[in-house]
Amino acid sequence: MNNSVFSQKIYSFLLGLYRWYLRTPERSLDEAYNAAFKIKELEDKHFNGNKIDPDSTMYSSNVMDYFQSDLKKQLKIARMRLTEFKGSRWFLNEANQQAANEAGVEYPELSLVLEKLKFIDQIISKYTIVEPEVNSLVVVDKPPKIKSDLITNPTPPTPIPKVVNNVPKKPQGKANSTGILPRSILSTITRLQVELDPNSEQDVVQNFRQTQRRTIISIRFILLLIIVPLLTHQLAKALVVGPLVEKFRGSEAVQIFLNAEMEEEALVELERFEERIKFENLISKAPPISAEEIEHHMQEKAGEIAEEFREESANAIKNVFSDIFSVVAFIWLLLVSKPSIAIIKEFFDNIVYGLSDSAKAFIIILFTDVFVGFHSPHGWEVILEGISRHWGLPANRDFIFLFIATFPVILDTIFKYWIFRYLNRISPSAVATYHNMNE
Repeated sequence: MNNSVFSQKIYSFLLGLYRWYLRTPERSLDEAYNAAFKIKELEDKHFNGNKIDPDSTMYSSNVMDYFQSDLKKQLKIARMRLTEFKGSRWFLNEANQQAANEAGVEYPELSLVLEKLKFIDQIISKYTIVEPEVNSLVVVDKPPKIKSDLITNPTPPTPIPKVVNNVPKKPQGKANSTGILPRSILSTITRLQVELDPNSEQDVVQNFRQTQRRTIISIRFILLLIIVPLLTHQLAKALVVGPLVEKFRGSEAVQIFLNAEMEEEALVELERFEERIKFENLISKAPPISAEEIEHHMQEKAGEIAEEFREESANAIKNVFSDIFSVVAFIWLLLVSKPSIAIIKEFFDNIVYGLSDSAKAFIIILFTDVFVGFHSPHGWEVILEGISRHWGLPANRDFIFLFIATFPVILDTIFKYWIFRYLNRISPSAVATYHNMNE
């Protein structure tokens, strides 16, 4: 009787879990719709039905930060649930649809689903950054508006090349672009125009707010990229992977050593223990220890070593699966944070290209010497051996030597291409400083 009741509970639990799985598309769509509806409520209540603009003058900066935080939260929920909705519908085939009908799961009507999707697209599309398309005919771009940063960096903006029938004209060289007056005089005149502009103070404040917001978003996203995978690794190892591994490796007959290197390390430790016992007995001038006592101590030490390596092997297996969870969490974070990736790219570009020429050359030399320099193979060898031990794999010397012989060379080629292709064009003086410091 008890077995039948227990089986009924298990069946009911599995059936409820299966119904929950079959309702995943409906549940994800409802959550995305609710997030979009909350954004619409914010627009109607505080912005007269218009888009939530961070540059709006209706509210103070702190109030706008509050609205922006709430907007980003709801946008992230809506996009995540839409992705979950698309993925779950891709996995639910005709067999699943038939199983849903047999399990008593009713899906909403198609018209209602399309109406919710249309509403979600209307809300999200307002906050999606779309790159402007270039006209296929003649396009002459005006030079960008001169901002207040020209006060500190009075370099004239680079003119955007014309495009005729989708064929961009080659920009003029420095010799051909030389004007009648020197560039320094023109830059000084431009700086005076900026300083005399009555709207320059507002531009400075606006640029500062944009830079501050970009810095906060970038630092927060960097911390998320570090904290989320580490936290996922620890939680998965403690709550999911750890109990499963301990359950399957709970028996004493399980293999203690994952590879021959662990076994060799255990044998060396046991031999040293035996030699230490004999050595301590000799220097203490005590009566000679019997073979039975030595054997007894050896058995106790062998049990301790076996337990230690059993835990190390189990920990290596846990690390493998926990790292998989961490990688999945990292990829998921990148997929749902595409706007933040664009912001952080601009943040790093401003930092790197805003450094002085000597600072750029110093960072490049330091980075290349550490990763592709003469002493870098020792560092790569330590890293690869640590990774192998972390996953319980034997340190394959042939693979390590092959990796050291190829990967730093590829990395060095990438550095040189970046210096030649981008840095030489953007900051040729930094390249010259780099060559002078490197010689």
